[in-house]
Parts: sequence; C-alpha cells; structure tokens
Amino acid sequence: MEEIGSVAVLVVALLVMLIGLIGTVVPIIPGTILIFVAALVYAVIDGFRAVGWPTLVLLGVMAAVATTADIWASSVGAKMGGASIWSVLAGLAGGLVGMLLFTLPGAIIGAVLGVLLAEVARRGDWEQALKAGGGWAIGWALSMVANIAIGLAMVAIFVWQVWQGQ
Repeated sequence: MEEIGSVAVLVVALLVMLIGLIGTVVPIIPGTILIFVAALVYAVIDGFRAVGWPTLVLLGVMAAVATTADIWASSVGAKMGGASIWSVLAGLAGGLVGMLLFTLPGAIIGAVLGVLLAEVARRGDWEQALKAGGGWAIGWALSMVANIAIGLAMVAIFVWQVWQGQ
C-alpha cells in the first residue's frame, strides 16, 4: 500500500475506533464491535502485514466479552444480591422492554423493576428484593467499566500492532 494511502486508512480506522470508544458508554453505538470491525478492515486493506489473525482473534474475543458484559455482569450481580434465576430473567425481560420503550434509562429502570417485582412476588420481602435489585445495578455499573477498559485495551493492542508492523 502506498504511504499516503496507508496513513489515510490508518486515520480512518482510528476515527472509527474513537467512535467505538464513545460507544462503550453510549448504548446506541456498538462500541467494541466497531473497534473490531475497524481493525479487521484495516488488516484486510493492509494485507495482514501489521495486524494478523492472532491479533484479530484476540480482538474478536475481547469484543464478544465486552458486548455480552451487560447481560452476564448484571445477572451475576443480581445473583450475588440473592436473586433467583427467575428474578434475573425477569430483570433481563424488564431491561429489554425498557430499552425498547425508553432507551438506556428505560433499560436500567426496567431491569431493576423486573428483578424487584419478581423477588417480591417470590419471597414477599421488599428488603431482599432491594438487595437483589441493588446487586443487579452494581453488576451493570461494573459491566460499563469493563466495556470501557476492554475498548481501550483493544485500541491499544491495535495501535501497538500497527506501530510494531511499521
């Protein structure tokens, strides 16, 4: 690839990755997926000279972990707060309905309400239900931190590989 073309492709890839990093906190943008796609497209255009398959597999696994972190981290948090599997499923359903109706705030409120209502129906104990809902909220917050950290690590790995390949 010509030097000017190579730099232009790298700049575009980094801009898409920047949008991906924004997407790690803005749920409308598929953050780590964009970062992975930018790395993949760059690697294809570059002929896999700077970024090879091992790096792409690593970035793909990282993107999968980050993309699913909201589900598994909040579920683990709810379970640690004492929620039953049915309450966790009710939280996931409430989060989905809330996301469809009211975007991110609706997803958070819907998920917490789903866990709370299912726990109250199951145990009749508001204190335990609040503990389970709080566990879900803590898990969700930790998933946001994980998304940001994984996104930053993905960009750092990509930049390091490109830097080493030059």
